[in-house]
Amino acid sequence: MRPPSSFKQDFFKKWVVGLQYYYGTSSRDMNILERKKAIKLSADVAMASARDGKTYWSRSLIAKASKQDDCISKNLVKNILGNEYERLTKLPSSILCSKRIRSKKIVRRSCNMRRIRKHAQKRVLASSIAKRMVKKRTQVLKTLVPGGESMDDEFCLLEETIDYLLSLQAQVDVMHKLVNASGLPS
Repeated sequence: MRPPSSFKQDFFKKWVVGLQYYYGTSSRDMNILERKKAIKLSADVAMASARDGKTYWSRSLIAKASKQDDCISKNLVKNILGNEYERLTKLPSSILCSKRIRSKKIVRRSCNMRRIRKHAQKRVLASSIAKRMVKKRTQVLKTLVPGGESMDDEFCLLEETIDYLLSLQAQVDVMHKLVNASGLPS
């Protein structure tokens, strides 16, 4: 991930473009829930586009926003992405961590052999409980991170989660600074 300050600046510029688009097109006709949706969608798309579609979560957010039924969401994505629209919405779903997945297959084979041995020895109580807990938590994590459902590799999932959390933290920082600069109570 690039330095936080440049990511925040890029996010802020794209977010302002998205907000200007929403409030320039239909702000008079929007109720409070529609405004909330507009702010959230423009912030998500701006945050994802600031990552240049290099991560699963950013591609997932961009794809989800560009495939929404309403015309305003599609136009917002086009407006924020600008020249990058075609490239980022047509990205192949190639796996970012292919080296790890290849080695993961080797690890799975060896784990299967270990599993067979453990079942034969009947010493699996503590380790099987821990594995089940890890599996459950991994499933929950996959539902929280955009695009996480399609990821089978736990290492990539953790990398994506960390990157997503850092991006969310940057988004919150920018929003706090915007509220403080506007003089409104937070």
